Formats: sequence, structure tokens, C-alpha cells
Amino acid sequence: MPIAQPESPDHTAPLRSTTVSADDTTSTALLNCLIREVCAPEQQVWPDGAHLVARLPRAGVVLRTGLARPPVGATYRLAPPYEERDGDGWIRASWGRLANLVAGELELATGRPNPEFLIQVDDSHTALEAIAAARREPSHNPYVSPSHSPYIDSEQSLVAGHRFHPSPKSRQGSPTDWLRYAPEARARFRPLWLAVPEHLIAEEGTPEAFTALETYGPRIPHGRKLIPVHPWQFSLLADNPLLQEALERGLLLNLGPSDAEAVPTSSVRTAYLPDADVFCKFSLDVRITNCVRKNAWYELASAIALNDLLPPIFRKLNSTLLTEPAYRSITLADRRLYEGLGVILREGIKSLPGTPLLAGALADPYSSTLADLPALATPDSAQAWWDAYVAHVAPPVLSAYLDHGIVLEPHLQNVLICLDDEGMPVHTAFRDLEGTKLTAGRWDLTHLPLRVAESLTYAPERGWNRVSYCLLVNHLTEIAAAIADLHPLLEKTLWRTAREHFTVHDRHPEIRALLAGVPLPAKANLRTRWSRTADRGATYVTVPNPLAAPRPL
Repeated sequence: MPIAQPESPDHTAPLRSTTVSADDTTSTALLNCLIREVCAPEQQVWPDGAHLVARLPRAGVVLRTGLARPPVGATYRLAPPYEERDGDGWIRASWGRLANLVAGELELATGRPNPEFLIQVDDSHTALEAIAAARREPSHNPYVSPSHSPYIDSEQSLVAGHRFHPSPKSRQGSPTDWLRYAPEARARFRPLWLAVPEHLIAEEGTPEAFTALETYGPRIPHGRKLIPVHPWQFSLLADNPLLQEALERGLLLNLGPSDAEAVPTSSVRTAYLPDADVFCKFSLDVRITNCVRKNAWYELASAIALNDLLPPIFRKLNSTLLTEPAYRSITLADRRLYEGLGVILREGIKSLPGTPLLAGALADPYSSTLADLPALATPDSAQAWWDAYVAHVAPPVLSAYLDHGIVLEPHLQNVLICLDDEGMPVHTAFRDLEGTKLTAGRWDLTHLPLRVAESLTYAPERGWNRVSYCLLVNHLTEIAAAIADLHPLLEKTLWRTAREHFTVHDRHPEIRALLAGVPLPAKANLRTRWSRTADRGATYVTVPNPLAAPRPL
């Protein structure tokens, strides 16, 4: 069966992910975080037959969860019912009860309250309910258009979100504000176009990138340039006095929606315009999971700096880094407008070989994307698929860091895996220059403004933590678990195969430590949210390393 969808797909049929329960998904995410970041490091979790038991030592509470399959490696597949010990028995623990227990344990552990935490979890639960309802009844959602693209379907399939985040679908505002722009609801929208006098334009990079996009916009008034704007962001900026005045005076012209349809991708704020084959990374003054998703001024500049430095290296690595050739904004005397209307262009996907799919869609336990690939039909073919997958994903990431001092952020939403007609991996594309950094001391950045250079660099230890977490814990561990969902006896064998793709780099001490079984760093999303730390300053906990070699006798 080829990857491409049937010629006449039934887009009204419920997707497998529409069966996601907001209650169970919220509970699963909270327990995944609690076990990884609190219970396991403090040795307060143990198996009990078909269950996993976890104790909150400070709150004095014991919880029990089902297991979808026996655990292998560093990740569990938790399953309802979720229960709390009550005397000699067990009672059902709702998602709200679990959220309160987690909050109580963290407050006792840290000595600090966080009144925002329960609000964020509730927001995420509300969002999950709205998304699930929109996917169940697409005919009731006027913002949905059918997709005939496996790539777009993969971008819009992550209904449940990050399995190890306490509020994976938290986003500010009511669903009535954002559902029309939600990738999980399979939304489409048309960007607005602002016509801006040339003397008020700020831009860097390759001007031709915007010239090509402008062919899908309205006629350009003389002496002006066009800026595409996310309609949600434009509504969020509507109360800005300087913007109001500029529109009233005709200094800025709102030319209305474009002819080109935009498809929101998994990051929400970045949209793909299929006709133009380009991505627009918009600003959104909205907190989505961890961060307010705006294009800070130094991030606009750093994207162009990286775009000048990195593409030749990735060509040598036989991999693709989707370039970000230009940005554009306005120079009205208000940083909120400069950042809020700033848009970064990213190259499209049509030049990639095969059929690109978002890696996150392959790993999602609520999606059938992986199971539908013919190449995974048998244990032997699944083993060969994994071998090819790791061969295309891991070596470029490792070489970029170890040989060139480039810190990629290859988590599941930053990697596109290109597949042939049978579903075998043939190429990898990495994206998001905001998450890409350089190892401090290995690059000469003296030509850049100090704040831009600071935003581009990580100290070596922090950079390696980021690379090894994103590649091994967030990405490959989750892909291996998804394969094991199809073929449960394979998981240990998969990691023996993966070792071979790391041993070729064992001249580096970091790789020797990995192969010796040194525990892996896992980003502590729960603790980071509790402490309200910026994502760049996120802390890590350690988790078991599936690459560990057998211990010598």
C-alpha cells in the first residue's frame, strides 16, 4: 500500500486520534511528568503486575496506573484506570485530582506555590476537549478544509501533544478565539497583507524570498512593500495606539486576506502556504505550552546569521536544514509592533525527496501514521525501517555537534523524515533556526550585536544536554516505543541496532559515555513550568540510557 492517500479519501471520517479522551490524556501527561521528574529520581515508582505504582512521598499519597504493555526501556505506556490508594483499596483519581496532587507535592518539595499551574492544566484540558470535538464533527467547523497531502495531515495530527508536558495543549484565550487557527482541528486561514511604506520596512536576508511570496498577495501600492500577518496576531495587536493611528492615517494599509491559503503546522504559529511552497513563521503574543510565541528582535537577526553560516555544512552532512532566507517587519517606534509584526520566511518542502512526514506524527501513540506504513508490517521489516530511520536522523545531528559545534534541537516537531513509496526512510530535514545554537568558543560571532550573539550560543555542556535529550529521549526513544507498540518484542533489539550508528563517533568522549550507559538528560517540563523558568534555562533529570552496553564480567 503506497504512502499517498487514496484518490477519493473520506475526509469526514473520524480519525483515530479523535478517540482521544481529554480526561485520560491530561491524566497521562501529568503522570508521565510526575513519574519521570519526581517519583523515579526519588525511587518512588515500582511495577505491580499489570500496573505501575507511584508514591508521592511528601503528600503521603500512593497512585496506581495501568500499563498498555509491559515496560521496556526508559518510557512507559500508561493506561487507565488511574487510581489513588484508599485504605486497603483503590479509588478512581480524576484528572483534576491528579493535578492537585502534583501541585501539592511540588509545593512541598520546593517550598514555593505556583498559582498559575492548575490554570494551565485546566486550559490544556479545555483545549483538548475543543480540539477533539472539532475533529469528531468537521462539518460543524467552518475553518476546516480537506487535505490531500500526507505531509499536511502529519503536521495536523498531534491532538494530544507532548506526552511529557503537564499542560501540552495549554494556550491563552478561549477556543472561540483560536480554534479557527488550530492545526489539530485541521484549520486553514488566509493571511492578511499590510502595505507598508518602504522607509518603514525592516528586513534582512534575501529580498527575492518575499518577492516570490508577494505573487500570491494583492497588488502592491507604489512605494510600498507587503508584510503577511497572522489574523489572530492582528486581532491581538488591535488595541495598540500606534498601530491604530497608523491605520487611521493610511500610513499602513490593511489590504485584507491573501489569495494563498495557509495551513497551520504543529507549532501553531508557523503556517505552510502550499501554493507558494513557503512557511511563514509569524509572531503570536500568546503563551503556547512553555513560551509566548513572538519573534523577538534578536531572534529575527539570529535567523539570518545562522542562515548565512549553516547550509553548506548540512550539504556536506547529506542532510537538509530548511533555510530561513529572510525576515520582514516595520519600524514604527514600538518594539511590540516590530516584534509582533515580524515574520520569518522558511523554505518549503517540494524539493525534498520522497514524501516528508513530521516525525511527531510517527511517534504519536494516538495516531495510525506509523501503523499505516507498509514497511512496518512485520518485525523484520520494522527492524530494517528503524535501522534506516536512525541512519538518517542520528549521524547528521551528532556530526553537527561533535565536528562543527552546531547544537540542533532535533525533537519530534523539528524533524521531517522523507519516505519512499513503501514507507522506508530516505532523507531527513531539520528545521527551526530559533532552536538551533552554536557551541560557545567554536565560532567567531564578533561581527554580530552582542545580544544576537548571546542568543545564538550554548556552553558546551548545555549544548550537549540539549542535543542528547532531543535526539535520544524526546525523539528516538519515542519512535522506538511506537514501533514496540506494533511489535512488542522488538524494543531491546532496536537499541542494539541503534548503537551501531553511534559507535562510528566513539572517538568523542561524549559518545563513549553514551555507549557506556551514562544516564541521559531529560528536560524537566513539569519542574520548569512549576518554577516558571524560561525554556532556555530548563533543568534536566536523568533517565535510563537504552544504548548501554552489557556490563563486562
